[in-house]
Amino acid sequence: MADRRILIIDDEQAIQAVASLSLKMEANWQVLTANSGSEGIHKAEQEQPDAILLDVMMPIMDGIGTFKQLQQNPQTRSIPVILLTAKAQAAEQEQFYDLGVAGVITKPFNSLTLASQITQLLGGKLTTWFFSVGTNGCS
Repeated sequence: MADRRILIIDDEQAIQAVASLSLKMEANWQVLTANSGSEGIHKAEQEQPDAILLDVMMPIMDGIGTFKQLQQNPQTRSIPVILLTAKAQAAEQEQFYDLGVAGVITKPFNSLTLASQITQLLGGKLTTWFFSVGTNGCS
């Protein structure tokens, strides 16, 4: 069975590192990263990830611009995109959903539940490669 892959597009290295480690350890997912919208679009075209975790606030091309380009591209339009944002207001999140994103996760996110949040937002589409973490974790 081919490895399942998620692409994280975020200009903050620390966010990439925390999310990558979380998704690798929690769900055994293969994680790809991109530091900008344009790099992310290129990687999405080349790698065809199963999902994209996309930061809203990035320089040059923000997450919304990146999402719109992904949607216009026949090679990437079917890849589900979940936005990462510090904007927690319901009205702002509703605008994101109106664009057609698969979901929204607010920053700061809980690294222990990130994989399950992604799985839930995608309607269980990733459950075949998600396994739950036991309750006796680190104290």
